[in-house]
Amino acid sequence: MLAGCGSGKSQGPAPQLVEVGVITVEPTSITLHRELPGRTSPFRVAEVRARVNGIVQKRLFEEGSDVKAGQVLFLIDPEPYQAALESAKAALARAQASAESARLLEERYAELLKDHAVSQQEYDNAAAAAKAAKAEVAAARAAVRTAEINLGYTRVTSPIAGRIGRAEVTEGAYVQAAQATLMAVVQQLDPIYVDLTQSTTELMRLRRQLVEGLLVRSGEGAKVRILLEDGTVYPHEGELQFSDVTVNPTTGSVTLRALVPNPDGVLLPGMFVRAQLEEGTREGAILVPQLALRRDAQGKASVFVVGADGKVEVRPVQASRAVGDRWLVTSGLQPGDQVVVAGLQRVRPGMTVKAVPAVAAESAHAAR
Repeated sequence: MLAGCGSGKSQGPAPQLVEVGVITVEPTSITLHRELPGRTSPFRVAEVRARVNGIVQKRLFEEGSDVKAGQVLFLIDPEPYQAALESAKAALARAQASAESARLLEERYAELLKDHAVSQQEYDNAAAAAKAAKAEVAAARAAVRTAEINLGYTRVTSPIAGRIGRAEVTEGAYVQAAQATLMAVVQQLDPIYVDLTQSTTELMRLRRQLVEGLLVRSGEGAKVRILLEDGTVYPHEGELQFSDVTVNPTTGSVTLRALVPNPDGVLLPGMFVRAQLEEGTREGAILVPQLALRRDAQGKASVFVVGADGKVEVRPVQASRAVGDRWLVTSGLQPGDQVVVAGLQRVRPGMTVKAVPAVAAESAHAAR
């Protein structure tokens, strides 16, 4: 009996369950953005060219400065055009005098015709001469106007307000209207365009999601946030204007154009930037932390999920894109699922674990 009693083994304490941190999947509404490369281009570009022939006398602006619309930029020698204007005015006065004489002769012949003192032919000739003289006056008046316009062209002005570059001609240079000599270029930089490039694949995907109702456009125009070359966020938000209707056959992409305020002149033409473009709002989106998602050698994604019985299972998922520090899961998870995000190294499929909220699990681990 003593031997029989001594053969029994003492029972040890039950093994403790592995504690893992989980998050409960909850659908939410998010606004999706797409980051695209782009370059800046001026809102308007005006090439200032010569419209009359002559010698440039003065340059009246500072290169690289801001100019106003109508501001005088260059002065071309006006003397020949001033003389042409005075000659045209003299010709106009001569034509007006001749027209007055012809008018008086017509009136005189009209009175004599009533008394049959002149023939009908003589009156007709006088009337025709009066009309011809009026036409000469009109031609002379047009010549005066032309001379005034040419004289005005000697004061070369800016057609738009903007920033002017370097002068293409200097004092003493001879410019020609026939060759439309380029004198300077003015660019309007506020606002400024940002031309973005998007692949047709992404464009078709976006349109399909809008048609299927997975994405909902906001009532206003799509907003655009600009990231500068050094990674800093540009403080002024832009707005998408249009997308090109032609696909680039070399790159298979289309061009999107955004209009961005540039009051401080930070953006200059030709700068490389990146733009975060608002695509739309996705209702009922499921997001999981990036550390919870695993990928195998084939690139297939999966997460650990704790079931109602406390057992761990591997759940294949479709993670289409990253949203900040989380993945957007389009299939494989349902609201209420518990996804393991802490203690991933200690779990295996099929094992029973103790699931606690991820924040509590991290606090307990730190306490140890």
